[in-house]
Amino acid sequence: QLQLVESGGGSVQAGGSLRLSCAASGNVFSINAMGWYRQAPGKQRELVATITSSTSTRYTDSVKSRFTISKVNAKNTVYLQMNSLKPEDTAVYYCNVVMSYGLGYWGQGTQVTVSS
Repeated sequence: QLQLVESGGGSVQAGGSLRLSCAASGNVFSINAMGWYRQAPGKQRELVATITSSTSTRYTDSVKSRFTISKVNAKNTVYLQMNSLKPEDTAVYYCNVVMSYGLGYWGQGTQVTVSS
């Protein structure tokens, strides 16, 4: 079992920055990858960024050079630093963890609103 607690969402003007955090607890030793997805109203949930246990990262094209995913293993926490935010980044952001045995877990979601 794994529990995820997200924080850091909020409202910001275009061009601003936010940092999301997702802290994992429970069976953290079986974590294979951590990441962030987002879902805007009326749209499907999409991948934003992922980071593996070997710190390999992947980003969706629309956030490259603006967002940075990182993790602190000692805190079992993954972060998403979001800079140069745009109104189209507005969405509910979800933390996602994939375990070594294939099971995935989702956080509760945190709202990010970017106004123009």
